[in-house]
Amino acid sequence: MINALLIYNARLLDESTDTPGALLVIDDKIRAVYTGYFTNRKTVEALALSVLAEDGYTNCAVEYHDAGGLTLSPAFIDMHAHFRYPGQTQKEDLNTGLHAAVAGGFGTVVAMPNTTPVVSSRDMALSIDGEAASLNLANFIQSVSITRDFGGSDASHIDSLDPSHVPLITEDGHEVASAAVMLDAMRKAAKLGLIVSCHSEDPSLAEAAKPYRQEALKIMEQYHLPAWGTAADEDDIPDAVLDKIEMLLTQADDLLALAENTATLRNITLAREAGCHVHIAHVSTAAAMDAVRAAKDSIRDEEADYAADEADAAYDAAVEGTRYTPPPRAEQSFRITCEVTPHHLALCGTDEPFIRALVNPPLRSEDDRVVLLEGLRDGTVDVISTDHAPHTSGDKAAGAPGFTGLETAYAVCNTVLVAEGQLSAKRLSQLMSANPARILHLNKGLLVSGCDADLVLTDPEEKWTVDSSVFLSKGKATPFDGMVLTGKVRELFIGGKKVL
Repeated sequence: MINALLIYNARLLDESTDTPGALLVIDDKIRAVYTGYFTNRKTVEALALSVLAEDGYTNCAVEYHDAGGLTLSPAFIDMHAHFRYPGQTQKEDLNTGLHAAVAGGFGTVVAMPNTTPVVSSRDMALSIDGEAASLNLANFIQSVSITRDFGGSDASHIDSLDPSHVPLITEDGHEVASAAVMLDAMRKAAKLGLIVSCHSEDPSLAEAAKPYRQEALKIMEQYHLPAWGTAADEDDIPDAVLDKIEMLLTQADDLLALAENTATLRNITLAREAGCHVHIAHVSTAAAMDAVRAAKDSIRDEEADYAADEADAAYDAAVEGTRYTPPPRAEQSFRITCEVTPHHLALCGTDEPFIRALVNPPLRSEDDRVVLLEGLRDGTVDVISTDHAPHTSGDKAAGAPGFTGLETAYAVCNTVLVAEGQLSAKRLSQLMSANPARILHLNKGLLVSGCDADLVLTDPEEKWTVDSSVFLSKGKATPFDGMVLTGKVRELFIGGKKVL
């Protein structure tokens, strides 16, 4: 029995399309896309039946879904989420994490390997992938560590990885301290075609920042100030105390900015030497964004120089009356992509109460935030990823860095970027769907015939108030709690099957 789904009366939106229309799914793939206003059930039945007959299907179960004017887009793809599985299920597990992903409109998530134990083998990654698949929710890709067990010295396990199953390696939550070890790992990754996702943070500078955060946390605990940015009643807290906390956290954040900037430059330099695809995770500073932009510009300049040399050689050959045969070209293997997070795009970390919102990398200054927005507009930024990092309330109160992000990501981005006129809705779809699909080599991310039918229906005009107590994730810490956001995920289809 062939199953078909026709979604009609929708606004079709992806990186290159923004128009009223309808979409036909056969089994798990998009079969046809129709543009125009389709609101009549009989009309869309005729559309579906004509295509099915053309394909030779005579025994089909067709479901007709009236979108009611909602926006139909490719499901979002998150290249950076922490599911805490295995070993930290008090924070999150596969079931809660995937339900949170579905609620946020994500059809695919890439999970980080900083678990207990660390995911450092192909077999372990595939086992977790299989467990996640059995839940029949969002697609799940388990990444693997750069060094075995985050030990910082042994990268031999990379040789056994297959990019079709494990496309990405990362030490997220840490940095590979040794440049020699990182270079070796990047060379292995280049040979296999793996993406190296870098948590760019110099470990010694990060260590130097810890005492300032720890001292600030002691004072915050004494005065019952939260560590995730939610405003508290500060009427009875002396200004001197708040100033002290701000001074300590500013000192820590300044060191962490230097840690990100220096490590970003190092990782780009090593990736160029190794000839690998480096993905710079959660870029948060102006200097790091500038470094990524400069690296991309250098690749474009090299491409332009090569094209110019080819044109000159062809011209000279024509003048001499000889035939020009271009020499074999070495494959351009060095590639750089980067991501930013919704919270770094939306929040300024030098203002109350977000100076106390502890996350790695920290929320930065307004100048840094503006540069991130410029990176979105000029194409330097490739992807928006959540860095979903759930914690127990106790761990968060004790200073564990990170926010829960899957269930608010679309609304935060739609509010801050599209509703405020920073980006078009098509560009946001590109950042959250098409580009991550390209980077991960997935047949997803576009409303195009033949693509996987992972689809999300959203209402980009709906306003709602964030209430973290109803999150499906176990993690409830979010700086957006109580905020009114614009844009709501309403339904999600994975392979043409409704899961939300």
